[in-house]
Amino acid sequence: MSEKILIVSHYFPPHLGGIENVAREEAKHLTTVGYDVTVLTTAVGDTPGVRRQTDGYTVARVRTWNGIEDRSGVPFPILRPSSLWWFLKLIRAADLVHVHDTLYMTSWLAGLCCFLLRKPLVLVHHVEMIDHPSQLVTGVQRLVYTTAGRGIIHVADRILYFNSRVLTFLQSLGADDRKLEFLPNGVDADVFYPVDAIRKRRLREELGLPVDAVLALFAGRFVPKKGYDILLRCNSSAYRMLLAGGEPSAIERENTDAVFLGLRTQRELADLYRASDIFVLPSRAEGFPLTVQEAMASRLAVITSDDPGYDIYDLDPDGFALVSPNLESFSAALEDIAADDVKLARMASYSYRVACELFSWTTHVDALSTIYRDLLTREGAKSGRVLESRLR
Repeated sequence: MSEKILIVSHYFPPHLGGIENVAREEAKHLTTVGYDVTVLTTAVGDTPGVRRQTDGYTVARVRTWNGIEDRSGVPFPILRPSSLWWFLKLIRAADLVHVHDTLYMTSWLAGLCCFLLRKPLVLVHHVEMIDHPSQLVTGVQRLVYTTAGRGIIHVADRILYFNSRVLTFLQSLGADDRKLEFLPNGVDADVFYPVDAIRKRRLREELGLPVDAVLALFAGRFVPKKGYDILLRCNSSAYRMLLAGGEPSAIERENTDAVFLGLRTQRELADLYRASDIFVLPSRAEGFPLTVQEAMASRLAVITSDDPGYDIYDLDPDGFALVSPNLESFSAALEDIAADDVKLARMASYSYRVACELFSWTTHVDALSTIYRDLLTREGAKSGRVLESRLR
């Protein structure tokens, strides 16, 4: 009988975001290699209940109030008390629980249930403290990490991270080095892939985009940490800015030359990558953004924030632009790359090569399977010792 894996994520598609996309891809690929996978998430963007997906895994959605995100843009769904029954039921039935991040109520409840039910827990820690203009939001983050966050980190049997800054942050919260493991996310090569110049031009025509311009694409939520407001002021005849993932205010729309593309599905976003030339993301406090990986797999030159945590990827500065997340730095980098066809082509080729080497879902799932087998073998041995002691 295949092992039962429960993936816990605060959001899940159709809600848009990096963590939810990672959780979906993990569920799909783990199912493909033979695991019995259930995803436990909130009903944000869908209806409550349990449904089997076409990819073979099951999604259980619990009733939730999402007013905080609706009103402020801060992603923090509030679980109803009835959720506890679902968490206890599904975690009791699972062989292993795989939780995404520590900031959310779904993570806290999963950690508590794993502790009570003695279930092995794999924790994926995506980010550290998120840079936010609100002192209240910053204070709440700090409180969560030093209380519930420390608790989950203590309970977890293995903790996965994406960059060295997050590693340092986990260590500051008391994470045991023996639990920590570096594991990059994968990219679905069947969805995110490059096309030749003829197909790129045809895509632009189909999407109603400027055919002959250098297109610079931003993809992400319109929230402060993503830095999209910086790109609203990057206006130049050398390139055209495209922004996907949100809706601008009336003032933002009036004061920029950028093209707003709204919310996009994963496959629609993949076409936008293929139609573009440069990917730009002036975000702060990220793990290693999935959108950057998707852009690299689509053979785009990349300009993103110079985060010291990315040193673990050993990226070539001649092939990957890491700059300060401010208007002057991003404007200068965009002007420089857009005006140099040779440099643009070299950076695009470098992106694609790195994506093929590092961001494979096959490699990711093989590593997860090794972690799962190790923990499940330990649990099996532990159960055997308990049974043996009882028989004596």
